[in-house]
Amino acid sequence: MDAVSEVERAMVAIRRLQTRRTLAGPHDPTLTLVVDTLEAAGPCTITDLAAALSVDQPRASRLAARAVTEGLAHRTPSQSDARQVLLSLTPAGQAHATTVHTTRRQIFAQTMSTWTDEDRTTFATLLSTFVDSYTQVVHERSTRSKD
Repeated sequence: MDAVSEVERAMVAIRRLQTRRTLAGPHDPTLTLVVDTLEAAGPCTITDLAAALSVDQPRASRLAARAVTEGLAHRTPSQSDARQVLLSLTPAGQAHATTVHTTRRQIFAQTMSTWTDEDRTTFATLLSTFVDSYTQVVHERSTRSKD
């Protein structure tokens, strides 16, 4: 099997694992995606949330409403456009993110526990480079498909 096929196979396996509770710990994985997005993006609109999650606006609205109901996010009026609402993490949402980070890091540390320091460092570098390149390619393809 060629290297690209190996990467594709591995990415599909990771995606399947991430759709389960494995990397969300005791938390709802769907709400964890919302928390992850708000933590990375900072305050954002429903439109921004929808784009970041690759869902339509009605789904993003429902997810945002759940996050607000669960006390993980709150809505504030946009300073630049009174018609828009910004979502941001509450202290409970930030605590949720911290708990999830701890859980993930424990799983990743256990996964790589038999690796050498050099292998862990090399993997981290290559994976980060891959994600950066992948993000750019996906963004470019998305932009072209809208033209």
